[in-house]
Amino acid sequence: MPFNKRTASAKSPKNRVLDEMLEMAEALQAHELISRQDMAKLKLICEAPPEYTPEKVTAIRVGKAKVSQSVLASILNVSVSAVQKWESPTSGKHPSGAAAKLLQLIDKRGLEAIVV
Repeated sequence: MPFNKRTASAKSPKNRVLDEMLEMAEALQAHELISRQDMAKLKLICEAPPEYTPEKVTAIRVGKAKVSQSVLASILNVSVSAVQKWESPTSGKHPSGAAAKLLQLIDKRGLEAIVV
């Protein structure tokens, strides 16, 4: 998608920067300066995380990461209480920001994608 001022002004500054970064990466890939694997990783990083339901957070923690609430909290650098609220259907709380992005990476690539 080519950059134009009208499109950019309708987007938040963060989305605009990510869109421009992806556009540049696509141009570099067209000249074979970025590998397909690196391009796929970049697209995943730039993709906005979905809004996670309590069931989805629990499924990621138990099914993908196979860790306790306290371990997931430590990995995401949040409180155990935050993870408990995310998993509670009555709390109305959802992960956002960096925590949501890290959950997205765990969901798509597994815990190994973020734990070194």
